[in-house]
Amino acid sequence: MSSASLMTAAVLRRHGGPEALEVREGWPVPQVGPGQVLVRVGAAALNNTDIWTREGAYGLPGRPDAKAGWRGPVDFPRVQGGDIAGTVSAVGADVPDELVGRRVLVDPAFYADEGEDAVPVGLLGSEADGGFATYVAVDAVRVHDMTASPLSDEELAALPVAYGTAMGMLERARIMKGEAILVTGASGGVGFALVQLAAARGARVVALTSGTKAEVVRDAGAEVTVSRDMDPAEFHRELRAAAPGGLDAVADVAGGPWLERVLPALRDGARWVIAGAVAGPVVSFDLRRLYLHNLSLIGSSMHTRAHFAELAELARTGALRPRIAATYRLSDIHAAQDEFRRGSRIGKISILP
Repeated sequence: MSSASLMTAAVLRRHGGPEALEVREGWPVPQVGPGQVLVRVGAAALNNTDIWTREGAYGLPGRPDAKAGWRGPVDFPRVQGGDIAGTVSAVGADVPDELVGRRVLVDPAFYADEGEDAVPVGLLGSEADGGFATYVAVDAVRVHDMTASPLSDEELAALPVAYGTAMGMLERARIMKGEAILVTGASGGVGFALVQLAAARGARVVALTSGTKAEVVRDAGAEVTVSRDMDPAEFHRELRAAAPGGLDAVADVAGGPWLERVLPALRDGARWVIAGAVAGPVVSFDLRRLYLHNLSLIGSSMHTRAHFAELAELARTGALRPRIAATYRLSDIHAAQDEFRRGSRIGKISILP
């Protein structure tokens, strides 16, 4: 095999600790099939799903402690990385040659059907090889032309998983201008994206975060920040002051005890959309509060094609600017994941192949 057909890739060999993810210098460049394009990766970015897929932390139905990816078993070896921006370097059969040389943002989701509102059923870097590599082969319908975007490759690569997930949450919960929305985990990847996107559509954002990160979250668009370290009585006083008429919605990436704690602060008819459980996946709450107040509890996993197209348009016009916390070379991905797990900085951690 010639050097031109080899590349560097971060390859997951099994579920486990950091040692299960190997940086390989002589990994084969993927073959481009019909309807596909080969993207030279300009930048990728880290997400919780990269860590959880490596650890097999998603569980299985009836077996919450089983090792599995987010959709079940993972085929190893697997090149990880769902956040991808880069340049088209080759095209397969039935794909216009004009795409070669275009800078693109890649939609990482696999969908249940061909509809614009189809739900996601898989992810690059989990169900197929992703962007922690020099090259990735993807279906041409996944790429969105970013030639005119003022965003850098690093900024573009910050968008797909975190901002796509946030966009899906806001759309499924029908968040509108003027509504009061609580965002949990507001300094994390999806939480920070929620703050920016909700504020951009004119919602009044109340952000739940730690005190040391509150200023940056307010700069991103939060009208009010509430510390997650407050005692319960003070916490509820702050929520009532921020939303005297009750919260219209909660965008939750934390789970855990927050569902039970915040439920009394919702107005009748409010919506609670959840896309994560970093504070705990198994919760208890009083079902009577749900049905007596006509509340909606909405599960939201990533985005639809329509959601991603809306996000891509924001990126194309520069109306959205992600925050980059740190940049690592692909060869240093273990150090990047270590910093990601510490969560000491706000913004996305970028990987440059």
